[in-house]
Amino acid sequence: MCGIVACVGQASAKPILMEGLKRLEYRGYDSAGIAVLNGQGMQLARAVGRVRVLEQSIDGDDRFEGTLGIAHTRWATHGGVTEINAHPHNDGGNHGIVLVHNGIIENHTALKTWLGQQGHEFASETDTEALVHLISELYEGDLAAAVRAALRQVEGAYAIAVMCKAEPGVLVAARRGSPLMIGVGPEGYLVASDAQALVTHARQVAAIDNDVVARITGDGFVTADLDNAPVTAKLQELDITLEQIELGAHEYYMAKEIEEQPVSVARCLRGRMDAKNGRVVLGGVAEHARTLVRAKRVVFLGQGTALHAGMIGARLIEDLAKIPCTAEFASEFRYRNPIIEDGTVVIPVSQSGETADTLAAVQEAQQRGALALGLVNVVGSTIARTTDAGVYLRVGPEIGVASTKAFLGQVTAAVLLSCYLGRSRVMSEEQAAELLRALETIPTLLEGVCADGDHARAVAQRFISRDNWLFLGRGYNYPVALEGALKLKEISYIHAEGMPAAEMKHGPIALIDEGMPVVVVATRNSQYRKVLSNIEEVRSRGGHVIGVITEGDDEAASLCEAVFTVPDVPAPLQPLLTIVPLQLLAYHAALLRGHDVDKPRNLAKSVTVE
Repeated sequence: MCGIVACVGQASAKPILMEGLKRLEYRGYDSAGIAVLNGQGMQLARAVGRVRVLEQSIDGDDRFEGTLGIAHTRWATHGGVTEINAHPHNDGGNHGIVLVHNGIIENHTALKTWLGQQGHEFASETDTEALVHLISELYEGDLAAAVRAALRQVEGAYAIAVMCKAEPGVLVAARRGSPLMIGVGPEGYLVASDAQALVTHARQVAAIDNDVVARITGDGFVTADLDNAPVTAKLQELDITLEQIELGAHEYYMAKEIEEQPVSVARCLRGRMDAKNGRVVLGGVAEHARTLVRAKRVVFLGQGTALHAGMIGARLIEDLAKIPCTAEFASEFRYRNPIIEDGTVVIPVSQSGETADTLAAVQEAQQRGALALGLVNVVGSTIARTTDAGVYLRVGPEIGVASTKAFLGQVTAAVLLSCYLGRSRVMSEEQAAELLRALETIPTLLEGVCADGDHARAVAQRFISRDNWLFLGRGYNYPVALEGALKLKEISYIHAEGMPAAEMKHGPIALIDEGMPVVVVATRNSQYRKVLSNIEEVRSRGGHVIGVITEGDDEAASLCEAVFTVPDVPAPLQPLLTIVPLQLLAYHAALLRGHDVDKPRNLAKSVTVE
C-alpha cells in the first residue's frame, strides 16, 4: 500500500521521480506528491487523484529542477483523500524537513499530544505528520541521527524517505515492516518501495532491513541500526526487466497477466519435476526435506487470493501426502493463541512477500517452534527472508491489483510441494508420474482457456445488470468459487459471494430470485452428481446458472444458461483451469461497467499494514 520513490545523484530528480510514481501507482492512487531540494529551496507539490494530475500540475515548472527529491503515491489510511493529507509532509518550516511514509504510526496520537505541548502545529489528519514533526523536534544538525532517535520512539510499521533543507545532498531512508530498498545506478542512488520503480535507473539493489537507517548521498550510502551500529547491506542484481513490467499491446495489466498465465505456469514448473520417474525437485526446501517428510501438521497462512490458494494447497497435502492440513486467515491466526505442536509446518502464501498480517503470523508460529516454508513471488522479499525455506513462484511481476497469474503460480507450487511430500510418504512412483504427466500439459491447455475472452465478454454482457451473484463449487473447486467471487467484487463492484455448493441450502438459497446469476463450477469429479443437484435447486427458484464444465459434457450444459468449458484433467489440477473463465468474466464485467480494472477503488496491490 502506497508507493515511495526517492533519488540523489547527478541526474535530474523530477523525471526519475515521476516515472517511478507511474510504475508504483498500482500500490496506491488516491493522491500523489513530490518534493525536490535545490538552490531555490524546498519545492513541494501535491495533488488528489492519479499521478497524471500531479504531473500536469508541475509540467514546465523550473522550480522542480534538482538532483535530490522524494515522491509518493498514496492509499489512504489515516485521514481522507485530500491534498493536505497527501505526502510529502513537512515540519511546518522549523528545519525544512520533508518526509514520505508507507505504513501506520500506531502511537501517533500520543506523539501529537506531546509534540503539541512543545509548540508543534499540525495541518493534516495523518499519522505521518507526527513522525516528521518528531524528527524535527529531535534534529540537531544530523538528519540521520534525528531519524534514528525518532524511530526509537515510534510504534507501528513504516518505510520512510526523508530530506532536510539544511543538508542539501543527503537522503535518509528507513523501514520496519514495510518494504524499502536502495537502487544503485550509473547516475546515482535511488530508494523505492518496489523494484519496479528502479528498473530503468538501477542495476543493483539492496534491501533495507527492519530497524535499519540508511544515509545516502551522491557518493554512496551507509546503513546502521537504530543505535547507530553499522549494518552491512547486501547488493544483488535487479531481477526484473523493463519488458516484464510494460503493457506492450495490452490496454490493461490484468489482461496481459491473464494472457501470460500459460507461460507463467510453465516457468513455475521448469526444472522442478521429472514426470517420467514421478519425481519433484524443489531445491528451496531440500535442506529441510527430512523435517517436512516427518511433519505431523501443516497450516497454510494467507489473506484474500493467497488464502484461497492455500485452501487448495491444504486439500492437496491431505489428499496426496496424507498429512492433516488447514488453511487459515493470517490476520486471525496470530491473535488467537494458536496451538503449535511439535512437527507443525506453516506455509505463508503471498505474491509480494510483504503482506503484513501474513508476516506477523509466520513470526508468531516460528516463535512457537514451527518450521516456516514460504510460497512467494518476489525474490528477496521480507517473507522470503524470514521463512526457513521456500518455493518461489517465478511468475514474473504482477501489477494488476486483482491477482491472476500469481494465484495460478501459488496453486502450481502447492501441487509440486504436495506431490513432493506425497512421494516421500504414501504415493507410488506411478501415481506421482501420472499426476505430473497431467501437470506437464497444463500450460498448453491454459492457452485455449485464456483465449476465451470474447465469450466471457458476451456472457458478462448478459448478466452485468444484476448486482448480486453467487459462486458455488465443491471439493477443489470450492476455493475457486471463493476466488471467482472475489475477482468480481474487486474490479466490477458487483456484490458476490462464494461458498461450498452444499452450503447454499443452509440459508443463502433464500437470496435466489428470478434471474439471479449463479456461477457453478461443475467439472467432472467425485462430486459431479451432487453439483448437478445443486444446479437443479438453483434453476427451480428462477436463478440463471453460468456453468464452468468439462469439455463435451452435454448433460451439465443442458442445465445452464451459459457455459465455459475446460479440458478434462485430474481433480487436483482442475483449479488451474477452472479459475480462468472466472477471471475473464470479472475482467469483462468491470470493463462493461466502465471501471479501471487495474486500479479498483479502495484497493492496493500489497497490503503492508494491518
